[in-house]
This record gives sequence, structure tokens and C-alpha cells, in this order.
Amino acid sequence: MSRDEEKTVEQLNDEADIAADYLEGLLDIADYEGDIEMGVRNGRPTVQIVADDDEDIKNLIGHKGEVVDALQLLTRLAVQQKTGDRSRLILDVDGYLKKRRQHLRDLALDVIDDVRETGEPANLDPMNSFERKVVHDLVREEGLKSRSHGEEPHRYVTIYLKPNATDDDLGDDDDFDEDAPQNVSRETIVDVVETDEDAQDSEDVDEPLDDQDDLDERDEDEADDER
Repeated sequence: MSRDEEKTVEQLNDEADIAADYLEGLLDIADYEGDIEMGVRNGRPTVQIVADDDEDIKNLIGHKGEVVDALQLLTRLAVQQKTGDRSRLILDVDGYLKKRRQHLRDLALDVIDDVRETGEPANLDPMNSFERKVVHDLVREEGLKSRSHGEEPHRYVTIYLKPNATDDDLGDDDDFDEDAPQNVSRETIVDVVETDEDAQDSEDVDEPLDDQDDLDERDEDEADDER
């Protein structure tokens, strides 16, 4: 199915069901207690893990959300294996994505104020695609411009005032897709997979999984190759 083809609500709900089953199996293997909530939001299937234990939540989120990102990647692959179609499913753990989005907005607003005051462009620290998208959307809302530079995992956003007509070389906003590859190290994904495989051998395994509208052309190509 091409990216432009809209999936039906039934198809999106089916993807959420497949993801929920997959995650339940991982939670059982890891011996984590948690509930799985499903839904469809903005034309995407969404799944959220809500765990009762704070320690479980920390393990499911990981440092700067690396485990959430890795788990979402694995869950999307599990859904694609079942349906044959690329999934844009969003996976969250205990509302982590909402909290991270608000933190990024607060950070970006401070930088936007500095750019307005000085008139000079400002670079943000490297971010993954979800984080860059939050910044790009906010910058557009505030009437400024933004663009991404560099290569993953060091790709960063520059915020600047709207250019004059003679400044066309700056280009348009680097819009992007939540589907672009997240800033997940290969080691993180390998650790998750190996834990899953080891658990299956011991018959006592579990692995938790969990999320984040247009991109520049390169980010869009990367998005098609990931998750």
C-alpha cells in the first residue's frame, strides 16, 4: 500500500490489535505488569502501555526515550509482518511522548525568543526526528522558519527569522515525518531483541514496547526505509 493510500478505520484498528497482542507477549516475557490502551488518532493506530510499577515504567522508557523508540520500531515491524503493509503506528509508555513534546516546546520557545531579539539564527542540540518535528511545527506556528542540517544521529535544527525574497537559498522548512528513524542506537535494538530471544529459551521472557507532517525529501526517504 502506498503512503498516499488512506487506510480504513477497520485496518487501523486491526493494526492496533496486532500491536497490542505483540506487546502483551513482550510484557509477559519481561514479567512486567501493565495495561495496554488502543485507539486511532489522526489517522494512525495508537497503543499505550500503562504500567503500575515506576521501575517498570523507567525500563520501558529508557534514557531519553531510547527504549520507547526501539520498542515502537519492533512493534511496527511485527505489524508489518502480519499485514504486509508499512505501519505508522504510534507507541507510547505512560504518556511519555506528551511530556517530552511539552518539554521540547518550552525549550524551542526560549530559542525563538532569542532569535526574535537578536535577529540571528540559532542552532539547537541534535535531536531525533520526533523531536525535530515538534520544533518545526512550533516554529511554523510562531511565524519563523526552521531547517534541519547534518546526518543522524547528529542532525539538528536551525531556527531563523523569515528570509527576505533575496534569501531563497535558505529553502523552506524542513518539515518531517514522525515515521523517520528515531535516534535509537543499534545496540539498544540488539539488546531488546537478544533479551527477547534469551527469554524464549528460558520460557520466562518478556519485552515491553512503546511514541510522535511532512519532511524534507531526504528525511522522507529515510522514513520509508525505517520502522
